[in-house]
Amino acid sequence: MKVLVTGATGFIGSHIVRYLVKKECEVYVIYRQESNLWRILDILSQVHLISCDLLDLVAINNLPQIEFDVCIHSAWYAIPGKYLAAQENIHFLNATLALAMKLQELGCQYFIGIGSCFEYDSSLGYLSETSPNKPQHLYSASKLATQIVLEQWAKISGMKFSWIRLFYQYGAFEDQRRLVPAVITSLLEQTPVKLTLGEQIRDFLLIEDVAAAIYAVVQAELLGVVNIGSGQPVTVRDIAETIGTILARTELLEFGAKPYAPLDPKFICANNSRLRQETNWTPRYTLETGLGETIEWWKKFLANGKIS
Repeated sequence: MKVLVTGATGFIGSHIVRYLVKKECEVYVIYRQESNLWRILDILSQVHLISCDLLDLVAINNLPQIEFDVCIHSAWYAIPGKYLAAQENIHFLNATLALAMKLQELGCQYFIGIGSCFEYDSSLGYLSETSPNKPQHLYSASKLATQIVLEQWAKISGMKFSWIRLFYQYGAFEDQRRLVPAVITSLLEQTPVKLTLGEQIRDFLLIEDVAAAIYAVVQAELLGVVNIGSGQPVTVRDIAETIGTILARTELLEFGAKPYAPLDPKFICANNSRLRQETNWTPRYTLETGLGETIEWWKKFLANGKIS
């Protein structure tokens, strides 16, 4: 299978590439010249690199004349603390539409976009693919708009289209500013961790299981919207305390030291029954084993020096 992956230098995209390589797919990666390739350096010899800035519509139009079987499009603006209200969301909306249309012109048969659970009305708690949408920020609104337009365009063009709504992920190579790596690295360095009370209920899935689920969607050609999450609700406090217990440093967890973020949903969890019933996917990791694997990765990473 000849697969094009965008966003391959990011956390999610890099794991998608790794999984596809493991499955012996012919993998092509779109990247910007200025991108840091550190997340995929060890597998560069096993992929084909295509230099292209997706925000340059002229560059998209000049993509190599390659007929891909499928494109997994994970590229988007995702800087923690900035992405929800960033103007770049509009640019990536436009770029995604241009990319899909160009690939269809080149003969690509199947386009898979990566969306977000934030597209839904998060006040509903458990969220299925039929739950009402109610985006609360520019990021989720841009994602939803992209999905709606591409779904209608796919009907006209004949291109197969899936829109994967991810919930919460964690694992190796994650941005250190996010919850799980922030707690792990602080505890490894024996630094107190300032947290909210941690009552928020979330759905966390190890990134290796996420990548496997995306591959299962491709294999099954599961079209339309598909949720990818664990389906198991867990509080932020439980996640932090599990990490603290594994590292024997729970006394460094300072719950209540930070306020809750505005618009932060109290309960958000995936109904993943469609994924489980219509593919052969099942998660390999529990929360405890997944966090254990992630802690071991961070120990090795920090021992070898931080990436600048």
